[in-house]
Amino acid sequence: MKKLFEIQGIIFYTLALFLNAFTDLGHKIIIQNTIFKIYDGSEQIILTAIVNALILIPFILLFTPSGYLADKYPKNNIMKYSALFAVFITFGITLSYYLGWFYLSFGLTFLLALQAALYSPAKYGYIKELVGVKLLTAGNALVQATTTVAILGGIIFYTVLFEISLKPTFLNEGDILKMIAPLGWLLFLSSIVEYYFTCKLENKMLVPSALKFNIKKYLSGYYLKKNLLTMTRKREIIESIVALSIFWSISQVVLAIFGTYAKDTLHVNNTIYVQGAMSLAGFGIILGSYLASKLSRYYIHLGMIPFSAFGLSLMVLLLPFSTTFTQVIILFMLFGVFAGLFIVPLNAYIQEIAPSAHLGTILAGNNFIQNIFMFLFLSLTTVFAYEGIDVEILFYLMFFVGFMMALYTLRRHLIMFIWFWFEVLLKLRYKYKFIGVQNVPRDGAILFMGNHISWIDWVIMQFPIQRRVSFMMERDIYHWRFFNKLWRLGNAIPLSVKASKDAFLEARKRVADGKCVVIFPEGEISRTGEMGEFYRGYELIAGKSEGVIIPYYIGGMWGSRLSRSKKRIKDEGSFFKRYVTITYGEPLPLGTKVEEIKKVLHALKEKYETK
Repeated sequence: MKKLFEIQGIIFYTLALFLNAFTDLGHKIIIQNTIFKIYDGSEQIILTAIVNALILIPFILLFTPSGYLADKYPKNNIMKYSALFAVFITFGITLSYYLGWFYLSFGLTFLLALQAALYSPAKYGYIKELVGVKLLTAGNALVQATTTVAILGGIIFYTVLFEISLKPTFLNEGDILKMIAPLGWLLFLSSIVEYYFTCKLENKMLVPSALKFNIKKYLSGYYLKKNLLTMTRKREIIESIVALSIFWSISQVVLAIFGTYAKDTLHVNNTIYVQGAMSLAGFGIILGSYLASKLSRYYIHLGMIPFSAFGLSLMVLLLPFSTTFTQVIILFMLFGVFAGLFIVPLNAYIQEIAPSAHLGTILAGNNFIQNIFMFLFLSLTTVFAYEGIDVEILFYLMFFVGFMMALYTLRRHLIMFIWFWFEVLLKLRYKYKFIGVQNVPRDGAILFMGNHISWIDWVIMQFPIQRRVSFMMERDIYHWRFFNKLWRLGNAIPLSVKASKDAFLEARKRVADGKCVVIFPEGEISRTGEMGEFYRGYELIAGKSEGVIIPYYIGGMWGSRLSRSKKRIKDEGSFFKRYVTITYGEPLPLGTKVEEIKKVLHALKEKYETK
């Protein structure tokens, strides 16, 4: 985060995003609170769903134009002119409040969402241009946290002012709007300030786009088919979009029905309590976004996705069992934490793997698919409410949908999910410092060679590396009954003294295929804490393949319970955690001789010991 705030323009960008979400949410909250005060039961659910639908429809209708604009023109200009459009809309909203025209203010929600639909692809596409690929997860975490703070602030700020402005003499929606009309000027002022901040953003488009827009092709659906094809070329992109769509759809339904549940089951009628409880999910999202950024310090950690998906589903299941408002608050908070861990890596992943030339289209398509899903889910909610079906059934249905999504993401990201647990559990005991990670190539064959000091060396040396690494292990351990499937998932290579040649030939094949393999040239875990004799078996692996050797040194594990030290040596760095440093050396040719490798590893050892 410190590096992020050193980037020129990041403050103006963050403030502009904050005010955009703060203003959009403010008007929505005023309308929803008005509905909450006037209507009950199924009418309340239906009207709340309609308000949300008015916000969703523009994202569906403007899929192609918004994506085209974000790819064709500088994204800062799209944000600037969208913000200017919001200035005029919020002035109209303020006027409708003073006149008490509920249905006009209701309808202007659509125009405000229209502005947001044009704004969104440019807003998210600008992240990559502004912060670069290395800080993409941190940038998305900042955007998500900023947007969430804005939503939280909007909910609390406008709900409190709404309740303060309201008098008990109102008879209809128009009376309420006239009482709270001065709040409209706050929306208007926020839009003006947002426009000012967007004017401060720089153009980051390095190469002008030659894209052209044909209205006939747009109306005929040609662009729609073409853009959908662009989105589905990479399976990872469309899967991530669908996962996000399901999450936001579940969230929309929960938010739409919670007001009725709070009224009927928890007997809460004050909008401050109702909106406040839901807003706590926002605090959770901020925490979850921060955790996602920490866990993805070196690469986008996809192992968080199935973990958080199961957590989200569980929170939705527990909500209808809540009997006190305190329980509801805790569940919404936890829901937010899991949400942050879910949406940050998925959004960052889409931006990372999407081609730059089509990034705007893909991000607009992301909005398109998400809003279709949310619209369908809200339509289902409306039908359930119209038929008088208990809201608890909707909670259970949303749990089922979320649980199915969690199972699918677990299947797709099973390896990274296992690594996620390895990292979380080991970081409870060890504090890791990784030096020279930039020396590890992002592609091509790599043969990792380092000292062998503990039973978990093969685990911890992989933590900052996005690519999974094959490793050799004793055949007897490989065939342990309860762990064999885990070793297979980790692409381990069984090795025995009697059949070592087969293992080296398999490792050679993987290197030839451009994969990563780690070997311990000492052949066993050190019994003294020092590096022993290095064997030349790795030369069978290198062969004539193209690739590099990455030497690494692990310091700090000797004397731990997982080393072969007979005496436990207490680490001086921390009372609770043992400090471990993994240093990656510069790449060496695959044909490097064993004497040179040992010399490099000793140099890394000296560097660690003299730090």
